[in-house]
Amino acid sequence: MKVLHTSDWHVGKRLERYDRLDEHSAVIAEVADLAAAEAVDLVLHSGDLFDRPLPPVEALRLGLLGLVRLADAGRRPVVVVAGNHDSPDLFETLAPFLAPFGIHLVGRIKPPDDGGVIALATGSGTAHIACFPFLRAAQVVDFMASTDSWYGVYADRVRKVSESYATALAAAARPGDATFLVGHFMVGGVRVDTSAPRGERDLHIGQAYAATEAAVPASLDYVALGHIHAPQPVPGALVPAEYAGSLLQLDFGEAGETKRVVIVETSPGAPAAVRSVPLQAGRRLIRETGSWDELAGRSDLDAGFLDLTVTTTGPEPDLMDRARERFPLVVKVRAEYPRSISARRITTGRPWGELYTEYHAEAHAAPPEPALLALFEEIRVEVTDAAP
Repeated sequence: MKVLHTSDWHVGKRLERYDRLDEHSAVIAEVADLAAAEAVDLVLHSGDLFDRPLPPVEALRLGLLGLVRLADAGRRPVVVVAGNHDSPDLFETLAPFLAPFGIHLVGRIKPPDDGGVIALATGSGTAHIACFPFLRAAQVVDFMASTDSWYGVYADRVRKVSESYATALAAAARPGDATFLVGHFMVGGVRVDTSAPRGERDLHIGQAYAATEAAVPASLDYVALGHIHAPQPVPGALVPAEYAGSLLQLDFGEAGETKRVVIVETSPGAPAAVRSVPLQAGRRLIRETGSWDELAGRSDLDAGFLDLTVTTTGPEPDLMDRARERFPLVVKVRAEYPRSISARRITTGRPWGELYTEYHAEAHAAPPEPALLALFEEIRVEVTDAAP
């Protein structure tokens, strides 16, 4: 059986003032063309289909039409689990309308015998798929308990859900069938560049949301995970398991990453063969440092979104205006020059969670408790999602 694994589309994601729907349209079309060229039997999408729980109409339309195209008029099953950016309610509402097209949306974690594990007929046999949407810490953590126990409680719950799915898959599968888990969670040890903002929400890739390799069942043909945008194997997995990564470079922490889809081929009695297919669509995100003359003279910076650090001898109030006149896709510009110790701290471009942690440490001589940091992030997300 041949499977295409994709993840973290984040349709509707903007890069500050820049809309990226055209890029999303191009890369989704590229994925659909790959599915046809590879003659895949099944598509697994491991979450964050949209960037917001209630996406704009244009983003909703683009994402759903992309799934319809992948499904090829119902000839190719498509399974999508909700990620932390997706709305479980929206997924569950849309599910019955998309099912006739061969598209299976799973918004919530469900018992194995009530939608948590599904069996689908494909052109190369039966696929049994465990569906593991994003699990929020608030659903499993006892906030009256000691904070020292929170991390272990979340990891243990993820492990138990995975184990129950693996048991159900083993009972359902017949010789020659293929077994999969498609999920949206982080396994500790993943590689994440935190030197600049990324498309993942900061607090959803921290220790409070880290599972262990025990959450990756060793009895399956393939485990398709989402949530981490840097393409990579799942750390510690005993079976083929991958983070497919995001479709586009979504923020400057993803600059330089080659985006991809994963093609998986299963054969009875043998480990699944896994290979990456790089994606070509979408603009590059570029971070560069240099003097104004050095940067302005580089034609290779014209086609990408830019995060520029310009070395100067002092403040230059017109720097952004000059940068926008020279570079059509500049996003961020900062001047770097010698400063006194008492100079105001730069906050532009830094994650909100990091800034709040720094503020709390200065104001209270201690970092915030995980519960307080999680509450801060939830409020920030609500305000961001409510913004026009």
